[in-house]
Amino acid sequence: MLKVVIIGTGNVAFHLFKAFQTTDKVSVVQVVGRNKNALSSFEGEIVFETDLKKVKSADFYLLAVSDTAVSEVAQQLKDKTGIMAHTSGSVSIEALKGSDSYGVFYPLQTFTKECAVDFSVIPICIEANTGTALDRLGKLAAILSDFVYPISSEQRRQLHLSAVFVNNFPNHLFNIAATICRDHDLSFDLLKPLIGETANKIRFLDPRTAQTGPARRNDIQTMQRHLDELKHPLHKKIYQLLSESIRQAHEEKL
Repeated sequence: MLKVVIIGTGNVAFHLFKAFQTTDKVSVVQVVGRNKNALSSFEGEIVFETDLKKVKSADFYLLAVSDTAVSEVAQQLKDKTGIMAHTSGSVSIEALKGSDSYGVFYPLQTFTKECAVDFSVIPICIEANTGTALDRLGKLAAILSDFVYPISSEQRRQLHLSAVFVNNFPNHLFNIAATICRDHDLSFDLLKPLIGETANKIRFLDPRTAQTGPARRNDIQTMQRHLDELKHPLHKKIYQLLSESIRQAHEEKL
């Protein structure tokens, strides 16, 4: 059985802990975090610790901490003999230099503690400083997911950037739409089937092919009417920028 120590108490740490609890191939021997209150959300018979000097021995140390804390935490654990891996999408593997065996264990998904996830369909991107470490990280990842991808730090940075465009930005647009609905006594639930179909469609179509709407048609009158109806100046700018980007992307088709 593989022994894992999870460093961190945020969303990624929480869901990794939950996922490892579902398999008998991995034992989470310790969860380490500075915040005692945050540690209370990790249920089960598990050893909790707030002091990095008291970290137990393990095969893997997964650093699910903030990007700015990765290097600092790694330095405090550099004498550990197991594989140290951070879970960040944007931090280079070089942040872990100093340890003998280190790498990256990056689950490409959005995590919130309130929403359960199915790790078997989450891509896990791995990287390591040696072939042996990469192989071992791959085996750990394969216990959780059917989709394991060895990629470089540069590829991972570009993947993380792409993830912001497909997750963080659309979610903010959902929030703007919810605000517009609320301001006009409309239920945001009316838009949920459309949101679902939009996401579902790109499983079968290239996003460029799937694009619809007034900007795609260069329907100037409709776009101007929408701009007139938007009251928030920043929402107007967002609408204009996105519409212009769509228009240019499809310009040769107009």
